[in-house]
Amino acid sequence: QVQLVESGGGLVQAGGSLRLSCAASESIKSIRAAGWYRQAPRKQRELVAFITTADNTSYADSVKGRFTISRDNAKNTVYLQMNSLKPEDTAVYYCNAVVRLLFRTMNVWGQGTQVTVSS
Repeated sequence: QVQLVESGGGLVQAGGSLRLSCAASESIKSIRAAGWYRQAPRKQRELVAFITTADNTSYADSVKGRFTISRDNAKNTVYLQMNSLKPEDTAVYYCNAVVRLLFRTMNVWGQGTQVTVSS
């Protein structure tokens, strides 16, 4: 089964930190480019952070300096370290990646993980 599984969400106070993980299933040989998106209630899904195949990163202005996207190729996992969290960071966070399978590449979404930041 081809899937990305997010974990690490939860409830945290403003100013706190969380680290989200996005782990690839065994059928995925490698993760190429990947992004973390979030969707708050009644808002559109937005791109938060992105990492390219060459490990270049980019961030939404709202999270620059607070969030860091990274990857561990040996574990086929992408991370999102979130520091100095604010109530406005509350959302469901989704991992999206272009992954390499045995004979092709594929775009895959995770199921999402809830992040709630209390004031």
